[in-house]
Amino acid sequence: MDQIGEILLRLWETSGFYMIFSDWRQVVMIAIALLLLYMGIAKKFEPLLLVGIAFGMLLANLPGSNMYHPELWDAYSAGTVSLTDIFHEGGLLDILYIGVKSGLYPSLIFLGVGAMTDFGPLLANPKSLLLGAAAQLGIFGAFLLAGLIGFAPNEAASIGIIGGADGPTAIWLTTQLAPDLLAPIAIAAYSYMALIPLIQPPVMRLLTTKEEREIKMDQLRPVTKRQKILFPIIVTVLVVLLLPSVAPLLGCLMLGNLFRETGVTDRLSDTAQNALMNIVTIFLATSVGATALYYRFLTLQTIEIIVLGLLAFEIATIGGLLLGKLMCKLSGGKINPLIGSAGVSAVPMAARVSQAEGQKANPSNFLLMHAMGPNVAGVIGSAVAAGFLLAIFGIG
Repeated sequence: MDQIGEILLRLWETSGFYMIFSDWRQVVMIAIALLLLYMGIAKKFEPLLLVGIAFGMLLANLPGSNMYHPELWDAYSAGTVSLTDIFHEGGLLDILYIGVKSGLYPSLIFLGVGAMTDFGPLLANPKSLLLGAAAQLGIFGAFLLAGLIGFAPNEAASIGIIGGADGPTAIWLTTQLAPDLLAPIAIAAYSYMALIPLIQPPVMRLLTTKEEREIKMDQLRPVTKRQKILFPIIVTVLVVLLLPSVAPLLGCLMLGNLFRETGVTDRLSDTAQNALMNIVTIFLATSVGATALYYRFLTLQTIEIIVLGLLAFEIATIGGLLLGKLMCKLSGGKINPLIGSAGVSAVPMAARVSQAEGQKANPSNFLLMHAMGPNVAGVIGSAVAAGFLLAIFGIG
């Protein structure tokens, strides 16, 4: 009987139920993970990523699961541990995290995004590239604010990229510059992307008049197949020569788009858009969520990042709208400034918000295709901004 009692006691002391009482923060993180699961499933906030991120967070914070070990990655960064050691000593999520650390998953996500993206509206109206560039003001505005409140330059750069409204880009840059901040930055980026229909409209209505929102734009010119094929090739050559550090993201984005437009690689385009994109999304989401361990996530720094991320989104929206208003005046009232807010790279959600606000002011207004130009320009712009920040603040 004594032996049975000892066995039962040992089972209890090695169980998660026993260990969970060792630190109340574990309970808080499990509650946060369940809340994010609710937001992803019931409220449909970026569910394809948020469900995976939340479940990865849940797995990593369940006591005794031993699925993710940040101390191994700290040792890897210090050069005292190799990837082979991580394969032997790490848990499942440590192994999956290799794809995040190497930048593999974000790049493959961009391959799928490129295959799903039509750059036709941008080519039909090249001026919309300026609106996509103006929206990157959110990145540099948040970068400056983060620096002012005490974040190191590399950390401020990672926080600023939230303003690009591009989750894979935020993850890619943060793993290079400030991996300790990956969880709050990724969660902020994807949460605010899902909340764009709530975040942007008040600013759009505040900065534009009803008359401006009512403006109907002329139909876009047709774009030839040759132009669509040449565009990803030319952009890759020019941008990568200018900023070699952005080659993984931009190269995969443009390769995916080339698969889409050639007309002879339909199977590859379909794979990039569907099977590959879905597999990589699972690995990316769960491994990023695992980095949100209670003793690293529940800090004042996380709250600061979430607030700065919201400001980054608002500044980005303001930047696009202000340039849209300027272009409206210079064009003699032919450009609806609402399309400027679509310069953030949340494709196609930001463009749909521009369309919705335009139709509220004028039911016969159809801005979606016009807004897609700045929207896809924002994807390129955020990747270029990330490459610039990495070139400036990257180590080694």
